[in-house]
Amino acid sequence: MRPARPGRPGRPVGAVTRGTTGHNRLRRCDRWIAAVYGPLLRSGRAGTAPPLVVDLGYGASHVTTTELFTRLRRVCPVVEVVGVEIDPERVAAAKPYEREGLSFVRGGFELPVPRPPLIVRAFNVLRQYGEDEAWAHWDLLRAGLHPSGVVVEGTCSEIGHRATWVALGAEGPRTLTFAARFTGFGRPSDLAERLPKTLIHRNVPGQPVHAFLADWDRAWATCAPFGAYGARQRWIKAAELVARDWPVETLPPTGGPGRWRLGELTLPWSGVSPVGSSGGW
Repeated sequence: MRPARPGRPGRPVGAVTRGTTGHNRLRRCDRWIAAVYGPLLRSGRAGTAPPLVVDLGYGASHVTTTELFTRLRRVCPVVEVVGVEIDPERVAAAKPYEREGLSFVRGGFELPVPRPPLIVRAFNVLRQYGEDEAWAHWDLLRAGLHPSGVVVEGTCSEIGHRATWVALGAEGPRTLTFAARFTGFGRPSDLAERLPKTLIHRNVPGQPVHAFLADWDRAWATCAPFGAYGARQRWIKAAELVARDWPVETLPPTGGPGRWRLGELTLPWSGVSPVGSSGGW
């Protein structure tokens, strides 16, 4: 692994993003975090401080951070959420929306929060960086986590109908999740445009993620007759088919029909880990 590049003392690590955001853009990821890591948040209640979640790089509006806070409070009523943004004007604009348990601060990948967070959501913040920089920022984020924590790093389309994200623990990447609105794609490989930075340039022959997407497309085509019962049933059947040859998660909380019916599919990172990457996994 390449070492994470530190910023200047007292200066946030990272660069300002375009800041594009909007209501419900990240709801697919929020739903997944609440279902998969809700137990982690509730387990954090036994400590002296409430469980902490960071929304890194929330953009020009506070809205997706506020939505994350609202959704996580349903599964853990004492969770605290901090929106971290490198642009001071965006932080100032979000400050009026603070409330008990929800706050906004200026910062970057160094995570300027009072204690190690259990969860960091970092969406649409790494696409502007080179691949080596993305690996380094993964390392920096993992270094700031609670020992039991997780980073959920990904990217999505402008209105959130196509998304992918990686879950990273202190030990490294754990899973890769694809999520889509059933009317938002023609075939599963359309989601490749939203792959995380560490994979998007690896979608070429000879790389596992390319082979997986090709097989998933074939499964989708084979299961076309199930489309008569709706795209949801076709997605579920295609997931069952591709799971015969790939280590698709088939059990809760990350897999199985309960997640597939929502337009999700998750694999362990080991199934798509890039060949010849500089990340070391």
